[in-house]
Amino acid sequence: MIQWYVIRASGVVALTLLSVTVVLGLLNRTRVGSDRWPRFVIDRLHRNASLLAVAFLCVHIVTAVTDTFVSVRLVAAVIPFYGSYRPFWVGLGAVAVDLIVAVLITSLVRVRLGVRAWRGVHWLAYIAWPVAVAHGLGIGTDSGRVWMLAIEAVCVGSVLLALAVRVTTPVRLAGQPW
Repeated sequence: MIQWYVIRASGVVALTLLSVTVVLGLLNRTRVGSDRWPRFVIDRLHRNASLLAVAFLCVHIVTAVTDTFVSVRLVAAVIPFYGSYRPFWVGLGAVAVDLIVAVLITSLVRVRLGVRAWRGVHWLAYIAWPVAVAHGLGIGTDSGRVWMLAIEAVCVGSVLLALAVRVTTPVRLAGQPW
């Protein structure tokens, strides 16, 4: 029974942290900053939130795979649409995981890749996020509950607001005044 709670909670926390990561990434790209919130603070928060999201994602996957109530094999967590338990929804989760792993690995070797290649792969995070949202809505046992819908709405609303700021704010280059 406790495992079921850990699966649910780690999934919700991972999605929330992934949303925070996307929001901070969008804001960091627009070069948002002030005396109170310098850009390096946003950059560090972005990185730490993403690493924490990956940690909770790992907990989510491990507890789902080791759960004896449902049959989700490890291979189904990484190969999209392979498993037998709710293959579409678990498959969406696997797609999100694969994209996040690609972003994580390229971020770890960013210096060797170069900025252009890294940025190209890093854009996969913007694909992983809605796929993860869909995974949670489709397979989550609490997806119809008011509290979960509120969390999803805050996550989606925050990302959409940050995207609006990103689209409407010109990129500030180094040395340019506000």
